[in-house]
Amino acid sequence: MPRPLGELEDAVMTRVWQWNRPVTVREVLEDLQQERSIAYTTVMTVMDNLHQKGWVRREAEGRAYRYTAVSTRAAYSAALMNEAWSTSDNPAAALVAFFGMMSAEQRDALRDAVRVVQYDDESVAETPAEPRGEPRAEAPAEPPSTPSGEPSPEHSPEPSPEPSAPPEAEGRTAGHPGPPGR
Repeated sequence: MPRPLGELEDAVMTRVWQWNRPVTVREVLEDLQQERSIAYTTVMTVMDNLHQKGWVRREAEGRAYRYTAVSTRAAYSAALMNEAWSTSDNPAAALVAFFGMMSAEQRDALRDAVRVVQYDDESVAETPAEPRGEPRAEAPAEPPSTPSGEPSPEHSPEPSPEPSAPPEAEGRTAGHPGPPGR
């Protein structure tokens, strides 16, 4: 699980994430120097540390490297939240406390995210499942009959067990709208 980035690591990664392209130490340095006084070797060390930790990959370009983020800021934030939640001795209480700290806009974003996850789960549930276990024997084309043409009682066809749709899929139409933006 990821450890939280330090202040300078976060400042460097913020630029790498925002620019979303391979960057050099010089580019990051020049941008950071707009906010604070910092040495080239400090930024170079931080970027090397981020590479060693697996946050960025690098490719040589002449005598310098170009660094690219390995994952997104959203993935980093999600991993931190998951780590904090999973180490709690009372995860439900931790979630309630976390939700209580959220702004109205953050709660709206959370509701949207839950809808997207539920929609994705429902889409998976609607996909016909492959049969499991032993293959069913094929029923004979016609059951044996008596001279009168009626099926014999000892050979009356039993209804084959048909898998039913999951309860959440019942009553759904083909035009079921997905969440906004889908």
